[in-house]
Amino acid sequence: MINKSRFICFLKRIDGEPDARAFIEQHRKDHWNANHNCTAFVTADGLISRSSDDGEPSGTAGAPMLEMLNGHHMTDTLAIVTRYFGGVKLGAGGLVRAYGRAVSSALDTATVHEIRYWSQLHVTVNHDLAGSLEGRLRSHDDIDLQDVTYSNVVTFHLAAADEKTARELINSYTAGAATVVDGDEVRIEIPSRD
Repeated sequence: MINKSRFICFLKRIDGEPDARAFIEQHRKDHWNANHNCTAFVTADGLISRSSDDGEPSGTAGAPMLEMLNGHHMTDTLAIVTRYFGGVKLGAGGLVRAYGRAVSSALDTATVHEIRYWSQLHVTVNHDLAGSLEGRLRSHDDIDLQDVTYSNVVTFHLAAADEKTARELINSYTAGAATVVDGDEVRIEIPSRD
């Protein structure tokens, strides 16, 4: 609450500009009685960034919100600050601080994920090795077990931060009985440890 006005920030992970625009449209319908629903978003690797003041004086809402997203090195992120006016005008400087602070506070409490690109591997073993191998693979933070396929053999589809190390571990765990095939590089989202 700032001078009787409520500033409520909503953060959402987005998959591109159309996803952001669809969520903004729905949010405005859901919060139709708010005085302002100001927005800012950044897509993958910062290639597209947009902001809207939604009726606030130009540059006092969307721009500081976008600045906060960029300052926190966010991508694939939408911020919407919904303002319920409390009757006291804040002035341009007060609006800039209020909208920026709303986004910054929300980011400070949000679970943020880092984007990494890891090597994908497809590891095939006989059923007798599958249980112990799966448990060992899941115990490593630098290996992301994405899927398991069962047939006459078991195939683990995984992503590894370091392909060479993963291959050595798999070879060690299976005494060389695993078949390992390279896949594509895959995008992994890891919760930030900050």
